Amino acid sequence: MRDLNTLQRKASAHGDHVGAYAAAVLEHPLPWTKMRQVYRLLGLVRRHGAGAADDACRRALDAEVIDVGLIERMLSRGAGEQLPLMAKPPATASRFVRSATDFTVRRPS
Repeated sequence: MRDLNTLQRKASAHGDHVGAYAAAVLEHPLPWTKMRQVYRLLGLVRRHGAGAADDACRRALDAEVIDVGLIERMLSRGAGEQLPLMAKPPATASRFVRSATDFTVRRPS
């Protein structure tokens, strides 16, 4: 049966952001055409866990991207485990650095 409210409640049970993402998917003039995407989202929650899916939905909602395929790619590639930014190493002198006097122009006086 096509019951959007039950589907919305199932998604909300897995986290606030998953529920908000499901609501955003179902905001369509013909919402029953998007029910399969919400079922796919619920499958991703079962496969990858509610915490990881909730985090992925939060990041997608922050970027205002409503695409369940994106959530799947984020979860399968492990986009939640981003490495911390490394500090740039200090600049070292190049091997072929020449002194500034090598470039002075000698003019006859």
